[in-house]
Amino acid sequence: QVQLVESGGGSVQTGDSLRLSCAPSGGTFSLYVVGWFRQAPGKEREFVGSIRMRGSLSYYSDSVKGRFTISRDDAKNTVDLQMSRLKPEDTAVYYCAARTSATLQFEYWGQGTQVTVSS
Repeated sequence: QVQLVESGGGSVQTGDSLRLSCAPSGGTFSLYVVGWFRQAPGKEREFVGSIRMRGSLSYYSDSVKGRFTISRDDAKNTVDLQMSRLKPEDTAVYYCAARTSATLQFEYWGQGTQVTVSS
């Protein structure tokens, strides 16, 4: 069973940078895509970005494009979300999620990590 553990959340100021990490374990050879989502208080969960586990193809939502970068660290077996020029509207719980090639749905989810950006 795949498990995902996020780390790296915290409280920062507007314009700061923060790096989140997602560490998959257990059957990770079957993973096709790892994505990041976020959910702000009172709002629905939204897609932030994703990356394929083979190759480097990545996608981003318009709200973070140019500020956030997703990368794989194969040596550490992590998928990282580098967030730059953070804004108060980036405040949310950030979730790592993963899916296999058998489905378009993200089947596996981490517990989430809080990111708070103050002005």
